[in-house]
Amino acid sequence: MTVDDSGSGADADGRVEPPSLSASLEREEPHAADPGADPIALRLEQLIIGAERRYTPFQAARSAGVSMELASRFWRAMGFADIGQAKALTEADVLALRRLAGLVEAGLLSEAMAVQVARSTGQTTARLAEWQIDSFLEGLTEPPEPGMTRTEVTYPIIELLLPELEEFLVYVWRRQLAASAGRVIQAADDEEMVDRRLAVGFADLVGFTRLTRRMEEEELGELVEAFETTAADLVAAHGGRLIKTLGDEVLYAADDAGVAAEIALRLIETMANDETMPELRVGIAFGTVTTRMGDVFGTTVNLASRLTSIAPRDAVLVDSAFAEELIRTTEAPASEAEAAEAAAAAEKEGEEPPTYRFALQPMWQRPVRGLGVVEPWLLTRRSEDA
Repeated sequence: MTVDDSGSGADADGRVEPPSLSASLEREEPHAADPGADPIALRLEQLIIGAERRYTPFQAARSAGVSMELASRFWRAMGFADIGQAKALTEADVLALRRLAGLVEAGLLSEAMAVQVARSTGQTTARLAEWQIDSFLEGLTEPPEPGMTRTEVTYPIIELLLPELEEFLVYVWRRQLAASAGRVIQAADDEEMVDRRLAVGFADLVGFTRLTRRMEEEELGELVEAFETTAADLVAAHGGRLIKTLGDEVLYAADDAGVAAEIALRLIETMANDETMPELRVGIAFGTVTTRMGDVFGTTVNLASRLTSIAPRDAVLVDSAFAEELIRTTEAPASEAEAAEAAAAAEKEGEEPPTYRFALQPMWQRPVRGLGVVEPWLLTRRSEDA
């Protein structure tokens, strides 16, 4: 094996091996400004951030040219705790403050919008960082050296992964930004950029509360992860957007009712074919939705959630607006009688009869808490011989 100056190396097959644990941990000394801090934690922080602790919050704000009040708003929005006036901030922290403030000064963002940018970025990356660290440590295939703790093992793993993950994160973000920008460009007007007509679907595991009492924590975690992974893959593959996961529930959206319907039925079918998974129910509504920081709000979202709560097991319930949209786009007939009439008319004219992917069955009207009386429809696939 060849070893470079950094202590990492490649074996005869070209595989990269982690640097020696002892070499990684001895390479740097903890910063003298914080003698009470854990030395390994300080080294790990410096490795990730790429800069030493030099500033108190007041000094960082002054160096960035922003008020302490605005700096505090930015930091809290990003999800960082107040640290008093400890010397714990770096040049990277100053640069981040300067960039956000510069966008406000240039008139590209309002101060409120800059705070929203900080908050949305902080919330999203906080969850990503927690998941990555947990996954990397759980995924260790070789035990640490005798006497080494998990904390000590983390350093060489991150040292290897950091540059690759950073580039990959930027790549995915740019791809997602391009897709989101494309949807905005297609919006009919400025109002539709914020208040848009979307199909919103909730998928909910049946009996999840009972499962939490019967299953071990690790087993329950594996089930939730399998559900979220399956749902995320299906939503993405069929052109929807995963809004968020809530353990036993997934929220997704789609611009097209047919796409949302296909995702819902695929979810039901996939879960039904997996003996390890509980039964599933899905509710979908179509209408105006307010989008904020990647999330969706409004009556349409609330209605989709309520429909999920009353949906039968392994079934999809939709609201009347969603049913009307499927009928309008000829994805489903209003009734089998109408489908038969359309087929007869097409045959008479020597044309191909319309092909419907889905079937809709009206259910009993019922009151829904907070939304009045609704008329749900049962959504199914239309059989080939219908």
